[in-house]
Amino acid sequence: MNNNRLLIKNAFVCDKDTYEKKDVLVENGFVKAVKKGINADCSVIDGSDQILMPAFVDLHAHFRDPGYTNKEDILSGSQAAVRGGYTTVNLMANTLPVCNGDKLVERNLEKAKEIDLIDIFQVCSITKDFNGRDCQHIEKITSKGCKMISDDGNGVESDAVMKNAMEIAYSKGLTVSSHAEYKQISKTDTRKSENLMTRRDLSLCEETKAHLHMAHVSTKEAVEMIAKAKTKGINVTCECTPHHLVLTDTTFYIVHPPLRKQDDVEALIKGIHDKTVDCIATDHAPHTTRDKKEGAPGMSGIELAFSICYTHLVKTKKISLMKLSELLSYNPSQILGINKGIVQRGVIADLTLIDPDEEFEVHGSDLYSKGKNTSFEGKRLKGKIKLVIKDGIVKYENDHIVERRQDG
Repeated sequence: MNNNRLLIKNAFVCDKDTYEKKDVLVENGFVKAVKKGINADCSVIDGSDQILMPAFVDLHAHFRDPGYTNKEDILSGSQAAVRGGYTTVNLMANTLPVCNGDKLVERNLEKAKEIDLIDIFQVCSITKDFNGRDCQHIEKITSKGCKMISDDGNGVESDAVMKNAMEIAYSKGLTVSSHAEYKQISKTDTRKSENLMTRRDLSLCEETKAHLHMAHVSTKEAVEMIAKAKTKGINVTCECTPHHLVLTDTTFYIVHPPLRKQDDVEALIKGIHDKTVDCIATDHAPHTTRDKKEGAPGMSGIELAFSICYTHLVKTKKISLMKLSELLSYNPSQILGINKGIVQRGVIADLTLIDPDEEFEVHGSDLYSKGKNTSFEGKRLKGKIKLVIKDGIVKYENDHIVERRQDG
């Protein structure tokens, strides 16, 4: 039996282009063949009545490592990610110390490699230590493990600093991820705060030609501005979160940016259909119970993101499962420039097998993440992640991390 091969039989293969019952042969970490009637001398996984999708890619998550490992660390975050069907995660820079450059990037990449559950990319700061003033450290970033820069959690309020950062990022091929918020304005009007900085950053993006990625877009006005920018050929992409797509301000749960009105939710869904919104990112924000009680914004989202979207968007026919695959897998892979996100020959074999009919009740205490904070406590969701394959190797199966490598 060939221990470098794996065959998934009889699953409904779903990616951005396909929804069809097929077999998938994996060899040496890559998809070898996708068609009906494959037979091979190797380990076989029966995918009958299940959906096989490209594993998910999260452009926006917080693993809190180093500095805040009481909330999350690379190990617990990796376990939570793979349980949610994710094999690639882009980590924000708000660690302690702040991730300003290659040393911390390589430290976190090495930890993830040792754990061997997911691939990570590490975001570096736009301004040194998030000071809002100095961005010259970007010039020194050379690690291939850094694809983006962001002061996530803080908007860069100086126009001159943001312009300079975009110019440097453009010269180095880095994407600038914007947390659109003027802190002083957001004290009284969070909508105006997001909209004003979105407008500013789109203007600077047009001027500098940098790749701008708007994080956690939440207002209908921001969606409209980004749509217009795209029609002008401005190099902008954007993400929204599961919670901003399915919840409104009638749910009293503190997230940042805050939950918006129903017409904002509808604008985001419309933005998905007209390709203004490129991807769904979790903004996975684990907190201790004490910190959450004291008002820390955010929720642990990476384990539940697919099921939330499947239950509230796909099952309600607001979007198709193929579109969800594009948002969770293909488009974020394209933004990161990685060979993932679709099920076809020659692509890295990162795959997620899902039981679309299995229903479960959400309990924060059951999450693999150290952060047990979720606004979906007690809610029932459909679409259970059953098995996750990374580089052709099973990493998660039936609610258990697979500790050993696939031996065929």
